Amino acid sequence: MFQAKLTSQLTLTALKRIQHGSCCYPCLTKLSNDFHRKEGMRTNDGLHSKSIVLTRVLYSQRAIRPSRLLETQHNGRSFSVSAASIVNSAPAHVQPYLRLMRLDKPIGTWLLYLPCTWSIALAAEPGQLPHLGMLTLFGVGSLVMRGAGCTINDMWDKDFDKKVSRTATRPIASGEISQMQALVFLGGQLSLGLGVLLCLNYYSIALGASSLLLVVTYPLMKRITYWPQLMLGLVFNWGALLGWSAVKGSCDWSICLPLYLSGVMWTLMYDTIYAHQDKEDDIKVGVKSTALKFQEQTKPWLCGFSVAMMSGLVVAGISANQTLPYYAVLTTVGIHLAYQIYTLDINKPEDCWKKFVSNRNLGLLLFLGIVTGNLWK
Repeated sequence: MFQAKLTSQLTLTALKRIQHGSCCYPCLTKLSNDFHRKEGMRTNDGLHSKSIVLTRVLYSQRAIRPSRLLETQHNGRSFSVSAASIVNSAPAHVQPYLRLMRLDKPIGTWLLYLPCTWSIALAAEPGQLPHLGMLTLFGVGSLVMRGAGCTINDMWDKDFDKKVSRTATRPIASGEISQMQALVFLGGQLSLGLGVLLCLNYYSIALGASSLLLVVTYPLMKRITYWPQLMLGLVFNWGALLGWSAVKGSCDWSICLPLYLSGVMWTLMYDTIYAHQDKEDDIKVGVKSTALKFQEQTKPWLCGFSVAMMSGLVVAGISANQTLPYYAVLTTVGIHLAYQIYTLDINKPEDCWKKFVSNRNLGLLLFLGIVTGNLWK
């Protein structure tokens, strides 16, 4: 017991040293990995929480996962602003819940929100900007519902997450939050989501509520099919339908359906790329993904998804009477997709992550194209 405590204290001391520049990061990485592996087998002696803290700090040092930091210098000291640093500055008892809803990793919120913005922008009157109030409301809704989806996912996947290095420190898997606490927290998230939904018209309320079954069952798909990314696409792009109906009162299916299907193809692309980071762990724990199904044939499949995505966007644009700027931006989007696929290295997790997060910029670019195309009318 004394030896274990001594090891824990020495490791935490090493962390402090690296934060003050007196220890090299690669050394800490090896030390922390060894420490976490050993400490994970000692959950009854009170040291497991230190292992969690150590790993959390380690992940906050990584350049791959969190958003890029915005740094400034003041009196010789370095300050950073990022989603992860904001979460880390919150009260200690709140941090596990913020990490449970992935507030420290906002890329998922962006990817959920962007199809909503496309739909809202397409629904704007000719020559007008998209409805700012709706954009704000859907932004809040995306943040809340993405968090709820993550909570549901982690409740389903607790046992799987414990076996994967990247997910072992998630709050439920690590024991920071119990299943009951997560359930209560989920109730609060869904209540907030319902509050946002009730701000819309009756058609949109019914349409939004109908997606809840997909949200709840999506985490189960990786157990039974190699196509969980398809289910994620159906969930994540529901806003392509809901945004239009929130502005117009109902869906124009000649516009909304091809836009929705384009979003589904987009999700299949970026989440397949994302899944290649975890394929070794997925094999070990026995879960499935399109990355495991496609393997070395991933790029041809991604090309097919990109062609289908671009085709749907063209059809949606024609149906919405879009103009030259929209199609000019679509050309740029197509070039971005082609470059993304051509340069992708599915065997390098760092490159997969880089390509995955680049899709936020792609989505923002498409939103800009829709807005400028509408103003051109």
